[in-house]
Amino acid sequence: MTEHTRLVLEMLAAGKISTDEADRLINALRDGGATTPTERTEKPQPRYLRVMVDVDDERDGPTKINVRVPLQLLRAGVRLASLIPAHAQKRVNEALREQGMDLDITKIKPENINELIDELRDLSVDIDQKREDVKIRVFAE
Repeated sequence: MTEHTRLVLEMLAAGKISTDEADRLINALRDGGATTPTERTEKPQPRYLRVMVDVDDERDGPTKINVRVPLQLLRAGVRLASLIPAHAQKRVNEALREQGMDLDITKIKPENINELIDELRDLSVDIDQKREDVKIRVFAE
């Protein structure tokens, strides 16, 4: 008899739990159904990338932007990028560099996308802004 089973039986004998509760607890212990504290507090996988911009401009009035992008779209985009022919990938990379984005789409692989999504959980964007009436938030939910 394990220490946990003995404790359950002691609680039953003391009248702290019913026989049904004791039975469920013992079955859970036997099946390994007890979860660790880290399993109970684990965050669910994010499903969306959210970008929110709030500007309270005295001249033009308030501006609110709220974009919610499904991460499934990101996954699909990575899969589609892998279908681009090699010569076209080179041209896409050159066009991205011309626009100031140093990104190589040949290095983005579908099998690595889950790592990227996991990193989005801790995403934080700091905006250096002199104006105090501009608030920008980017986060995963």
